[in-house]
Amino acid sequence: MNTEKVAKHIINWLKEYAENARVNGFVVGVSGGIDSALTSTLCAKTGFPTLCVEMPIHQAKSQVSRAQEHIAQLKNRFDNVSDTRVDLTSTFETFKNEVPIVDNQAKVDLSLANTRARLRMTNLYYLAGIYGYLVAGTGNKVEDFGVGFYTKYGDGGVDLSPIADLMKSEVYELAAFLGVPNSIQKAQPTDGLFGDSRTDEDQLGASYDELEWAMKMQDKGKTESNFSGRELEVFIIYSRLNRNNQHKMTPIPVCQIPKDIK
Repeated sequence: MNTEKVAKHIINWLKEYAENARVNGFVVGVSGGIDSALTSTLCAKTGFPTLCVEMPIHQAKSQVSRAQEHIAQLKNRFDNVSDTRVDLTSTFETFKNEVPIVDNQAKVDLSLANTRARLRMTNLYYLAGIYGYLVAGTGNKVEDFGVGFYTKYGDGGVDLSPIADLMKSEVYELAAFLGVPNSIQKAQPTDGLFGDSRTDEDQLGASYDELEWAMKMQDKGKTESNFSGRELEVFIIYSRLNRNNQHKMTPIPVCQIPKDIK
């Protein structure tokens, strides 16, 4: 990948979109992870006002410190970058106390994890609304179009997706080129939605490098019969996630009413 040309292309794309939409800038949720760090850096380099938003909900200290380090670095590098912190922990706890709890802890935990992401989306759109900004998405190609590893109407609820055509490995490559802090480049990817130390790989059952490989193999028309051992295991994991999460990747189905009965 020609990192310099790719960076310029995304930055110009963001600028043109913002100009055509006649908005004032961008708002980005910054988590301390590589994807949000890259996205916020790209937005900052457009010259448009870029608001970096911390939204902790029982967040691990390591994630908070990385987010703060990145924001401080961006503000030092770019005059158009500002930040705000909205602690949503009490909002999340109030929600938990009001909703029914079923006798299935795994389902409760997953629903509450997705609720965290949806609370953050609501906050980002509140800020976007009062400042006239666009919500910039932070999903990469493997997450958004491979395994569907995001929350519908949570981190998937955005106005535009600047890095969604980049594989995870390309995200790291571009992040290094643009000077994202080393602490973020070296950190294990995690969505931070469960309030514990589990990583993305723990949840997915495969690393991003493995999932990228499986995505490319599927695109080439390969099937399970082409693989064995760990490759077969990874290909099965990828195929299952890709199949089960198609509802996130395809447009919302609309029931079309035949004209003769309307």
